[in-house]
Amino acid sequence: MPEPPHIGILTVSDRASSGGYPDESGPAVRSALDELLISSWISVEQLVPDDAGQIEAALINLVDVHGCVLVLTTGGTGPAMRDVTPDATRAVCGRELPGLGEAMRAASGGRVPTAMLSRQTAAIRGTSLIVNLPGKPAGARECLAAVLPALVHCIALLTSEQLMPAGRPPDPHH
Repeated sequence: MPEPPHIGILTVSDRASSGGYPDESGPAVRSALDELLISSWISVEQLVPDDAGQIEAALINLVDVHGCVLVLTTGGTGPAMRDVTPDATRAVCGRELPGLGEAMRAASGGRVPTAMLSRQTAAIRGTSLIVNLPGKPAGARECLAAVLPALVHCIALLTSEQLMPAGRPPDPHH
């Protein structure tokens, strides 16, 4: 039996990576995936500071070494100078999928007036999808839930992996 797909969770935070406080965002993303997916998957988690070089290296490692079909980043998507996650994502990817960032901002916009300041994006590296989620646990969960059906479909188009979202029966045509 083949191994379940690997999903990377990359927390980007200066304070959490230095031990200033515990990482709450990465575990929130993992918990959301546990709730939103009924198919098996393997979590590969990393924590790095808000440093473009370290983010790029972690993304490359998660995709090229660990074979993650999906990498979800959390943190570093705002307008501050240290918020460089979208820039690092673009640097290691080929094609950007701007509709995913637009959908995530729209999902948060009615509740968070500053959601329009987020620079969340998504892009493809090889046959893997990288998606930038907000750094706050609630925002990361909300945005992930808003785009999960599209993520599952994109992964199926890029790979032979069939992740199954909760509440949706298997498609007999795949």
